[in-house]
Amino acid sequence: MANIKSSKKAIKVIAKKTDNNHELKARVKNLIKDCDKAIASNDKEKATTLLSDTQKYVDQAVSKGLMKENTASRQKSRLSQKVKDMK
Repeated sequence: MANIKSSKKAIKVIAKKTDNNHELKARVKNLIKDCDKAIASNDKEKATTLLSDTQKYVDQAVSKGLMKENTASRQKSRLSQKVKDMK
């Protein structure tokens, strides 16, 4: 446990940032799964709305450094291709 006041504050700040980062990462993963489920159930309308949300949150994760840019591009590309190929 920290003894210095600034160290105690830093611990609180780090914990808060960690929670926020975890929430964003979980949201991205869940949106990708939901989009895949919508694609599997052939619900094009739902899949397109989920795709736009997914792309938005993936870009946020990249800007915060939670996800590498190439990984984000690959995931967005694969999802958009799946939605595009739906009938």
